[in-house]
Amino acid sequence: MIRIGLTSFNEHSSLTGKKTSSLYEYAGYLPLVELDTNYYGITSKKSVENWLTQVPEDFRFVVKLYAGFTGQAKWQEHYSSMTAMQEHFLDTLQPMIDSGKLFCFLAQFPAQFKCTKENVAYLETLRELFNALPVAIELRDYSWYGKEFMEKTHQLMKTLNFSLVMVDEPQLPDTVPLDTTVTNSNFSLFRFHGRNQAYWNDRTGDWRKKRTLYRYNDAELKLLGEKIQHVAKETAEVGVIFNNNSGGDAADNALQLKKILGLDYEGLNPSQIDLF
Repeated sequence: MIRIGLTSFNEHSSLTGKKTSSLYEYAGYLPLVELDTNYYGITSKKSVENWLTQVPEDFRFVVKLYAGFTGQAKWQEHYSSMTAMQEHFLDTLQPMIDSGKLFCFLAQFPAQFKCTKENVAYLETLRELFNALPVAIELRDYSWYGKEFMEKTHQLMKTLNFSLVMVDEPQLPDTVPLDTTVTNSNFSLFRFHGRNQAYWNDRTGDWRKKRTLYRYNDAELKLLGEKIQHVAKETAEVGVIFNNNSGGDAADNALQLKKILGLDYEGLNPSQIDLF
């Protein structure tokens, strides 16, 4: 099955017609969402349980790992050990895991996480921490994809039963390619960041918003759709997340892709118009 979704649920006005939308409203249009709430700080179990009450049975979540797991937060300030951090994180997310609504956890590593022996060893540790749970790995440094290491990167992901995230971003000398190699037959995850070359490496001003300011055109979406369909032949579940929402383009692009792929999602929440 191919599930299309967006990063967050509350900022897509072109989807629901509202400046701020609830998860219930969002789940009337798409069957997948990526949540980064836990990236900034592990939320409460009550919040997780509340999310689950707002979505239909066939809805799924991509949950970004707490930044401490990917070297982007000083977890030592809050936890006595990595095991303690892992136990807190998994205890909080256990209701979602038990419900079967977890599509995967997402470990998004920064560009500083390069292809080194130390980082390979850390990925092995990460697998031990999350045992048999579904984890997608997004690598943001080109060193993992160079001719010397790409095949080894694929093999490492397969050995550790990770799904290597299929990333679409501007193609510059130091960016990663859209690699559609399936490393986990259970699930694959695409993340589309847009192709804004001008601001991708710009770190001035409000750069985080500028870098994902991009709207995919029909031709680009059709080509991406072909890649998605190809991957869907090799893996049971395919998730597609649009992250290009700086200008509110993600929802429109998601609906365009849904139409291109001829997808008709059943069992979503009723939209407001259906209530009257």
